[in-house]
Amino acid sequence: MRKVKLESLQIGAKLARTIFNSEGGVLLSKGMELRDCYVTKLKQLGISEVYLEDDISADIELKDIIKGKTHREAKTLVKRMMSNYQFSPTLDVKEVKLMVNKILDELLTNDDILYNLSEIKSVDDYTFEHSVNVCILSLITGIGLGFDIHRLRELGVGAMMHDIGKLCIPMEILKKPSQLTVEEFEEIKKHTVLGYELLKKSKGISMISAYIAFGHHERYDGSGYPLQLKGDNIQICARIVAIADVYDALTSDRVYRKKLRPNEVYEYITTLGVNHFDRTVIESFVKYVSVYPVGTGVMLNTKERGIVVRDNRSAPTRPVVRIVYNSKMQKQSIYKEIDLSMFTNVFIVDGCEV
Repeated sequence: MRKVKLESLQIGAKLARTIFNSEGGVLLSKGMELRDCYVTKLKQLGISEVYLEDDISADIELKDIIKGKTHREAKTLVKRMMSNYQFSPTLDVKEVKLMVNKILDELLTNDDILYNLSEIKSVDDYTFEHSVNVCILSLITGIGLGFDIHRLRELGVGAMMHDIGKLCIPMEILKKPSQLTVEEFEEIKKHTVLGYELLKKSKGISMISAYIAFGHHERYDGSGYPLQLKGDNIQICARIVAIADVYDALTSDRVYRKKLRPNEVYEYITTLGVNHFDRTVIESFVKYVSVYPVGTGVMLNTKERGIVVRDNRSAPTRPVVRIVYNSKMQKQSIYKEIDLSMFTNVFIVDGCEV
């Protein structure tokens, strides 16, 4: 299978993965042939990519880091919890704890933890998907740092609830499709303190989990908010969620901008982001996040184009690539696969559609 943008796919192409709606119901089933009306509906729902099964991506398997069913259940839980907040001044987090335990169990029994950005994201469901993805990314990083199970649970709950304070921010600001004014951004920044206050008075939430909502926008060099804390004065779980939050936000389409490619975000975090984030946390994070996710298209310096078939954990920027088009953009009759870790003179220069 391979991931393709809606504007690039051909009508009649077969879906390789079932697409679900925001309530977890089936929207389009695996194996269905895409029609114009289906594509139009997907665009209306804010979905910009799908997975296809075709000859050039045959036998390419994408391994989910957690079960798709678990991811959908977690997203539905966050959506329901946020929707119900207006009826109660506090939150009941028992279900959140159970969900974090379920996600943790699946991660800890996974033979090879690698975040491959496999979910089909919707602009309309960004808030709920983002909360779940940040939770997963944070837990992976915490596992890499050697956290014990108790701290992982606190990290997971805080990560899933890190943006809960946005429930107190006017919707017209949160969903504004253009650049925020200075005053509007100051209003947005309040979600950290508001979220902390909400979690602090909610039964069953630890102070570590609550603090994540407060500190996930602090930056290691002191350039963040709300208190401009520096270095180790920022609690370690908040430092982890800070990176996960930025990564998922930048790899997601928003109403005001298009997403960046995973490799572009990887470069940002490992280069420009070294002043903003804890280097030790960065090292753990990038170890478990795929630079070039399986099933995505890439262009080589040889001008050949292909699809990522497998990751190389020891050389994350040098995956195994199936060459589909030669340097003259001629489609190959037989697809060769090249392990970039074996060649110093061949490398990826950009992501692309194949």
